Amino acid sequence: MNLEARVREDGLLRPGAPVVVLLSGGADSVCLLDLAVRISGAASALHVDYGLRDSAAEDAAHCAALCERLGVPLASHRPRRPEGNLQAWARDARYAEASRLAAERDADVAAGHTASDQVETVLYRLAASPGRRALLGMRPRDGRLIRPLLGAWRADTEAWCAEHDLPWRADPSNATRAFARNRARLDLVPALRELHPAAEANVLRTVELLRDEAAVLDAAVDAVLAEAGDPPALDQLRALPPALARLVIVRLAGGAAVGHRTDEILALAEHAALDVGGGLRARIEDGRLEFVETPPRVRAT
Repeated sequence: MNLEARVREDGLLRPGAPVVVLLSGGADSVCLLDLAVRISGAASALHVDYGLRDSAAEDAAHCAALCERLGVPLASHRPRRPEGNLQAWARDARYAEASRLAAERDADVAAGHTASDQVETVLYRLAASPGRRALLGMRPRDGRLIRPLLGAWRADTEAWCAEHDLPWRADPSNATRAFARNRARLDLVPALRELHPAAEANVLRTVELLRDEAAVLDAAVDAVLAEAGDPPALDQLRALPPALARLVIVRLAGGAAVGHRTDEILALAEHAALDVGGGLRARIEDGRLEFVETPPRVRAT
């Protein structure tokens, strides 16, 4: 089955359904835009110029020429750069503008993340943060955001572009080891491939299996909360197997990384509270556990 047939079968891109494609000019996004034109017939594109590279103007011109060739409306956006984490700012700026356009057009937002990106993301999260989230990877759909290429490898998108005479731009920042995710791509993935030639495919299959199992665990958490109430009775949480109690507490905290504080939270006494990080406070009132925002500190005058 070729790439277009696989994407059609997945159903994330649907005939006649409006979609805003995040277009950087790289092979993945160029391939995605071409497939969106073929399948949706109602595609538009968004190119974000962060103003970080000397070649930014050439990237923008390339995207404009491609969209003209494919008959796709193109929106360009140049956000103002703030202080702080550069990659987080770029990601937030891109998705904020895409969400605005999608809301205006009642459209989905399509990102060109591939199976290669999925593997790198899982490895990075596994190293950087504990918990199940690290092993669940990126979802094919998250609200309006869709990732139609998660079943394709980076080599597949490059082959598609070459086959259909679609030029793409190489992002030189992908070759620098200054960013942690790049080090996962350039160093960690090749090392795993040396250990086993199917390492990447095995990581991807593990993600799929764990996501299926996560649905079972989520159902178990739903059942606990249905019985223990909202907010749940602390005594009932204490009687649960430790792993299930931890999952319930993480759910109550809105998915925040508080699982490692489970024992402390379950040990709280009546009217006691514990700041667990991330702006959250665990609190016991009337024998029930709830999470609230941590009150601002009062400065001494």
